[in-house]
Amino acid sequence: MNCFPCFFSSEKKAKRNAAAASPGTNTKEFSPTVAPAPPSPLVGPLRSPDIAPKPANPVGNSSPQPSNTEPNNGNIAAQTFTFRELAVATRNFRPDCLIGEGGFGRVYKGTLEKTGKVVAVKQLDRNGLQGNREFLVEVLMLSLLHHANLVNLVGYCADGDQRLLVYEYMPSGSAEDHLFDLTEDQQPLDWFTRMRIAHGAAQGLEYLHEKANPPVIYRDLKTSNILLDENFNPKLSDFGLAKLGPIGEKTHVSSRVMGTYGYCAPEYARTGHLTVKSDVYSFGVVLLELISGRRAIDTAKPTQEQNLVTWAMPMFRDQKRYPELIDPLIEDDYPSKALNQAVAVAAMCLQDEASVRPMMADVVMALSFLTGPSHDTPSPASSTVPPLPDQMSITEGDSMDWGSSTSGV
Repeated sequence: MNCFPCFFSSEKKAKRNAAAASPGTNTKEFSPTVAPAPPSPLVGPLRSPDIAPKPANPVGNSSPQPSNTEPNNGNIAAQTFTFRELAVATRNFRPDCLIGEGGFGRVYKGTLEKTGKVVAVKQLDRNGLQGNREFLVEVLMLSLLHHANLVNLVGYCADGDQRLLVYEYMPSGSAEDHLFDLTEDQQPLDWFTRMRIAHGAAQGLEYLHEKANPPVIYRDLKTSNILLDENFNPKLSDFGLAKLGPIGEKTHVSSRVMGTYGYCAPEYARTGHLTVKSDVYSFGVVLLELISGRRAIDTAKPTQEQNLVTWAMPMFRDQKRYPELIDPLIEDDYPSKALNQAVAVAAMCLQDEASVRPMMADVVMALSFLTGPSHDTPSPASSTVPPLPDQMSITEGDSMDWGSSTSGV
């Protein structure tokens, strides 16, 4: 059985071995290919002595969640899989099953043999120096947090040195897939679909910030981490960088700077001080991407246009210039008042001063007017969660690590 100390001991050993093998390697950029290992005996469930029970009937999740009928015995409420089961599900991790790659591993589409359920299987990079930390945080977070706008964790595998996460499959890919570099047969997202994606992502963040106890700072919001179901309903994915927020009289938590360049709040990049307002800034970047169809960072553009926020700032100050921000693929098919509102929300989220950025509940309210009536359906953000364990506040070092990915789960 692998408990928390066992994982951390393995991680430290992996770090020592990696450092000895390649002392000159830059871990910020090093991302070796993951090769499947031979199956090994099943490892027992993860354990945490203070894990609160998973809510049996979470409110506001449009998809019924499996209830935990067992008494709280300290086990993480997620299904365990053997490596062999997941190798069979993904046809031995064949390249044609690969649906995405990220800084911490690869994601494959698979079908569970026992149930026929289609899933997404993320195989963490065995040689990555932060693989176990990411694995633990994601299993813990998604086992305790349940919301219509958070991706559902089906289970995990901790066979030998293999670390895999199994999620519900999101057939429409990520928001990034539908905004940039579209193929000839892809239809661009219309205005209202973009606003529904923004609204749903905002509801997911509101839940993490204001319903979780203590609050959870997502720390890696970007369009590639917003996954879409068959109806383009959004769900936040990839919780490996998530961190518990400040409690009591604390105003922030200190952390080495992690995330994706272009989405990171300026005060967090400068000081390492992390608050829920750091996520609000990232949401402002995502909203601006949805409005404009431009990437947060695009080095193919002229120098003065490469940073999306820097490019947009002069237009924020003049409402007459707001139409210049709109994605040309939308053309004139959008309500001008809705554009004004959406740009105003993005501008508020992107304030340099964190204290004047809005709370996500205010963002949710503002965006709800852009997606049609929402008062007839209870908001998923009204659901509650049990207190989150201190074990998820995992000690981190002082270095900066900018992650990157080409797709979400």
